[in-house]
Order: sequence, then structure tokens, then C-alpha cells
Amino acid sequence: MGPMNFRGMVAGALLALNMAAALPALAAATTPDAGNPALVSQIASHLAQAKGVRAQFTQTQTLAAMKQPLVSTGSLLFFRERGVIWQIDTPYKATYVITDAGVAEVNANGQRVTARGAQGTRGVAQVSKMMRAMLGGDLSALYSQFDVQAEGSAAQWRMQLTPNQPQIAQSIKGLQMNGGDYLQSLRITLANGDITKLDFAKSAAVTEPTPAERTLLGVP
Repeated sequence: MGPMNFRGMVAGALLALNMAAALPALAAATTPDAGNPALVSQIASHLAQAKGVRAQFTQTQTLAAMKQPLVSTGSLLFFRERGVIWQIDTPYKATYVITDAGVAEVNANGQRVTARGAQGTRGVAQVSKMMRAMLGGDLSALYSQFDVQAEGSAAQWRMQLTPNQPQIAQSIKGLQMNGGDYLQSLRITLANGDITKLDFAKSAAVTEPTPAERTLLGVP
């Protein structure tokens, strides 16, 4: 697997982290499509405590067209106000910055450049922008697209998001999230049978990025 496969990898990570970021806003929802809204509120109160999160990840992509799953590992920084720095360690080295402006790759000099295959990443930026809008109180986008069910407890919870719009269901069958104080795993099942599983470890709250990370994210 080469760097050209980054599109699906960063899209999956961005979706996972932005869905987690959107959960504090979900606590205010009273839609009948929200299963167990009291638990959703408790989950949100935990996840809302962190302005940013630093974590290690393992991503496993099971593709219908391939016999063996594609596995990648690395680390990431999610900064709610700006975006994600996504660093792949295996099976190759690469760093990507995902913001509302799109996806950029970090070159050997530590500078942001247009990512390879970036013409297909406009939707990634749109997802990021939509999720941040929901943090500002606009919940219509999410609940007009997904039915939400939650079970468990605030200490260990599970959420299932099922598309309720045909145009989304054509691509995504469902999203399953598991966590506690932080998001622990995300499973994305596509309509074509492909599955992306993201497992997060050593998650820790981040108040401010490092100076280098601030530069990459475009933070003043």
C-alpha cells in the first residue's frame, strides 16, 4: 500500500474525530431519532472536556476486493478549533494536515504542500466544516442524515449511527463508536461491504498544540 491510499485513511480518521467532537452538541438534541438521549448527554459531557486530543491509532481496512486487510499505524492530534494532524508511521512515513481548507501533506522541510490525490479530498474538508458548525449549535445537518442510538454507561458506551437519507445510505451503511472519556474505536461500514476500523490508544487531552503544530494548523 502506497501513499496514494491516504485518502481513505485520513477520511476515516477525520470522520471519527469530528463525530466525537460533535457529541457535545448532540447532548442538546431532543429529536425522537436519538435513542437514550440521557446517555448521549453524559457521553457528551465527558468528550466536551478536551479542547484537543492526542492519540495513537491503528486502522484496519477490510476491502471487498482484497483478500488481506490493509493495516496502518501512527499518531494524531485533533484540535477542535482547527483540524487534525495525521501522522502515519507504518507501512510508510507520511504526515497530513486536515482543515476546512482541505488536505495538505507535510514535506521533508516541514512545510505544507498540496497532498497527492487532493482533488478527491474536498469532501473531507466539508465534513470537518459541517461538524464544527454543529459545535456552534446547528444540529440539523447530523440529525437530518443519521438516526442515533446509544447504550451502556458514561464510563463505557456504544453509539450506532444509521443513515436516514437514501443518498447517504448509498455510500454508508452505518457507523459504530465505542468509548469512555475518549473515543476508543470507530467502525465504518460502507454500502459496498468495505469496512474501516479505527482503534485509538493512549488518548490524552491537549490544551494547546506545540508551536510547530500551531504553524501546520494555521493557528495565529
